[in-house]
Amino acid sequence: MDLIQNSKDLLLIVIAFCILWLTIFTVWFIYYLAMIMKQFFQIIKDVRKKIEKVDEVITIAKEKIEHSATYVALIGDGIKKIVELMKDRGEKKTIKKKKK
Repeated sequence: MDLIQNSKDLLLIVIAFCILWLTIFTVWFIYYLAMIMKQFFQIIKDVRKKIEKVDEVITIAKEKIEHSATYVALIGDGIKKIVELMKDRGEKKTIKKKKK
């Protein structure tokens, strides 16, 4: 009951060990490939979240600018009225000084 009786038996044992090591290497490679893909998808997910946050900030800034633009028009009209009032007031004072 010898395990190795001729060179063919030795060759089959060597082939079996090679297949075993090739299987172990393949499993190890697939595992690391799966871990790399998992990290890749995590990075993509994080980038998407950051892009959404940037989009929210841009949207908020746009809304604030639009609202402030309406206020700027109102403020401009107010300043225009104040300047007209001051001008009228200045003219009234000049007329009073001329009368004296």
